[in-house]
Formats: sequence, C-alpha cells, structure tokens
Amino acid sequence: MKKVFTIALLLAAAMSINAQEVSSKAKAVRMLAYARSEYQVKDVKVYADTMTVFSLADQPIYPFGKWATVEQFITNNQLHWYRKSGYKTFYDTMTVAVNTLERLDGSNINFYRSIWTSKLEMVAARITDTAIALDNGIHVGMSKADVFKTIFKSFPKSYTSDIRVLKVIAGAAEVGEVYTFKGDKLKLIQVVSKYKYY
Repeated sequence: MKKVFTIALLLAAAMSINAQEVSSKAKAVRMLAYARSEYQVKDVKVYADTMTVFSLADQPIYPFGKWATVEQFITNNQLHWYRKSGYKTFYDTMTVAVNTLERLDGSNINFYRSIWTSKLEMVAARITDTAIALDNGIHVGMSKADVFKTIFKSFPKSYTSDIRVLKVIAGAAEVGEVYTFKGDKLKLIQVVSKYKYY
C-alpha cells in the first residue's frame, strides 16, 4: 500500500511540474501576441517570477533617448546631476571616456559617446529616484500594470500577478532594461549591458 501511495505521489508531483512548464510556455506565447508593435517583440520567456521580453526596437538600446552629448541629456531632463568622467579600456584595444551621472539617492547612469554611432551608449544604470523617467515614460513608483501596459496592449492580470522582475532585452542581447517590482509598485530600474570594460 505504501508503494502505491508513493508512486501516486511521485506521479502527481511530476504532472504538476509539467503543468507549470506548459503554463509558463502558454503564458509567454499569449503575451507575445499582446505586445505593442512599436516594441518589435520577437520572443517572450517566463521563468518562475521573471518575464524576459526580446525586442528589436531602439527602446532597450536607448532607454533615455538618443543624445549626442551629455549636456543635451542633462538640459532636456532638467534634473540636477552630479557628473564624473573617467576613462576605461574598451574591448582591449581602445580607451574611452565613460561619464557617470549621479543623484543624491544613489541613482546613477554610466554611458560613453560612441565613435560609430555618435550617440551616448549605455553601459549601466541603477535608478531608484522617482523623478527620473525613461524615454518610454516608465519611472520608479509606477504600478506594475502601468509598466506592462507600456509594452503590451492588453493582458490577463493573472499573467503578471506573480512576476517580480521584467526584463526588456535588445535583440542582440547586448543591452537591456530590468524592472524590479515590490508588490504592485516598480521599485528599481536597471540598465545592464555586455559591453566589455576592464
């Protein structure tokens, strides 16, 4: 009798795990269908409490917009930034000037001016200040529903209720935005990149 009960319990556990995988895959496929066309979403993955959106749009690459100089960016957003400049080795072969803008709460943005694009390219950012908004309007303090509505036309609330981290990654996966939620509010925005610095 114990063997039958144990086998039944193991089968139930295996079926439950398989059902969760199908559920995550189905959720990802449905969310892909809900994506806004301007984001050019090519894939959505859901794993545990994290949803990853792969986009071919410029938004993940230029989350603060396209700027040719640091001064243009600072003047446009009209926030007081503390600015630091330094040099870092880039791809083993060249030294580039990396600019860091900081706010009193510790929010910071690191970028360099590319000789290839003539634009400010993101290296990294960590935003906790509610006054700082991305080019798409997303800012810390927004509701989870409003963040998702920026990227998706509509979606069942149950699809996002257990999501604590939303990643919007550029198609080449070199740069992306990471939105971290606490409860129903956006608590942290990060920009991550694979640009090779030493």
